[in-house]
Amino acid sequence: MKQPKSLDTIPLSVLDLSAVAEGSTVRDAFQNSMSLAQHAEKLGYKRYWVAEHHNMPGVASSATSVLIGYLASGTSTIRIGAGGVMLPNHSPLIIAEQFGTLESIYPGRIDLGLGRAPGTDMLTARALRRDFSAADNFPELVQELQSYFESIEENSSRPIIAVPGQGLEVPIWLLGSSNFSAKLAGMMGLPYSFASHFSPDYLEEALHLYRSYFKPSKHLQEPYVIASLNVIAAETDEKAEFLATSLLQQFLGIIRGKRGKMQPPANMGELWTAQEEIMVNKSLRARIVGSPETVKSKLEDFLATTQVNEIMINSPIYNHQERLKSFEFIFKAAKQ
Repeated sequence: MKQPKSLDTIPLSVLDLSAVAEGSTVRDAFQNSMSLAQHAEKLGYKRYWVAEHHNMPGVASSATSVLIGYLASGTSTIRIGAGGVMLPNHSPLIIAEQFGTLESIYPGRIDLGLGRAPGTDMLTARALRRDFSAADNFPELVQELQSYFESIEENSSRPIIAVPGQGLEVPIWLLGSSNFSAKLAGMMGLPYSFASHFSPDYLEEALHLYRSYFKPSKHLQEPYVIASLNVIAAETDEKAEFLATSLLQQFLGIIRGKRGKMQPPANMGELWTAQEEIMVNKSLRARIVGSPETVKSKLEDFLATTQVNEIMINSPIYNHQERLKSFEFIFKAAKQ
């Protein structure tokens, strides 16, 4: 019987959407992402992922592969990757070439996480020239993408090759917020990352399906799963709860259909109705907010329940210096 996992030994990683704060610019967001990536590398975080979104004024990570190249250029050891690329938005060949290029420039440091959602609204999805049947063909798209990374010995008959890309070891992860990709990742023998930072209701079932359907492959011999969490740490519980109101406002905006820049902390009682409060808290019920001691205790509880292999932290805080401190508080508390 395997020993329960321990918070002080499992890897911690970073999820970043390159948030654009009210009163700042996209350039500021990118510079803050670089600052955070360098900070996370020094602290000992394992990987730093950015996610594809479109038509969102508060999210600047739309050109995901370009941003990964920028972040990799300013770091040297931390893994940089996509969490993820929404594959149905793209040609698998193009993604293979982009990530083949990244892996060639930064060997051994690039991760490719794949999702099947559009990462935006339906109107914007049409502007992306997205084939709306592509999501249904997601397994075939993943297999096609994998084939472009195969060596010439593995696939000598392919008439089209990815240059760069062919023969490169670019780890592919499947991402999910429901059950579909959990089952698929297990069947394909791929590592899996679950978005519990915005879809906590499906976490338990998704982990069960992934582990139940897992088949060893040349990529992975045993199940490996990441769970992403919203975690906000500060000197005290009260300060952390105040900083977390920027996150609450983000989700309130989603409920209202108004997606803007990240807002400064505020008194939520003046902003939402009782029904909206219930809806926001339901979506964010897995969030962890508090002092380093509180955060450590809640992370330990989460790990004991899920037994995930790695925890990926999203810490959306309006003030960049407070965000840097949050990631430092989290890492040091977890590793003490």
